[in-house]
Amino acid sequence: MSPSLQNFLLVAPILLFSMVAHEYAHGYAAHRQGDDTALMLGRLSWNPIRHIDPFMTVILPVVMYFTLGFAFGGAKPVPVNPRNYRNFKRGDIIVSMAGIVTNLVIAGLLVPCVMALGLVGRAVPLLNDTISLVQLMLAFGITINLVLAGFNLMPIPPLDGSHVMKYLLPAAWSLHYQRVARYGFLVLMLIISFGRPVLTAWMSPILYLNRVAWTFLSPYVLTSAWTN
Repeated sequence: MSPSLQNFLLVAPILLFSMVAHEYAHGYAAHRQGDDTALMLGRLSWNPIRHIDPFMTVILPVVMYFTLGFAFGGAKPVPVNPRNYRNFKRGDIIVSMAGIVTNLVIAGLLVPCVMALGLVGRAVPLLNDTISLVQLMLAFGITINLVLAGFNLMPIPPLDGSHVMKYLLPAAWSLHYQRVARYGFLVLMLIISFGRPVLTAWMSPILYLNRVAWTFLSPYVLTSAWTN
């Protein structure tokens, strides 16, 4: 098995889980804010099949990984109806930020998990290779969740950050900003395809945090065929 395919098989499960968690968080937050649209449509579920989008969840991550070297994508957006929120503005911000906060929490929780697996692997050498495989998958999960959080914070419709940005702008500017939302996906694809400097600059704080996390975890990373 080629190293690139091997790494993709490690990345794919944690990427899928992270995307599903992101969308579930939107649906759950909407439910808490008074909107049961996702619940009634069966989308308030951890079942990944309910959240898979053929392009965003399958085709895009595969194409990006084997062409650009990293897997990235998204799950099918959970349907919400902001008109049902008890407080429209507050609900819109909370629901939009729920996925980002969830990804950051997952990244934070994975850090002690990776450390604990390293300690267990050294204490039980017989399990080193198996534990190393799981540890590497979870370590990839830290990067994936940090990147998902940072990317979704971008103020480009339909990303979550745009739902916050529209409330930070003056009323007239906000109106124009929301009108161009129909072109947001096109702008997003152009940035991903041709705007690497812009994307790198935006993601630099997240990438720095990721480097700090990996530096902190490096003493706990097990040595095995998976890490060589």
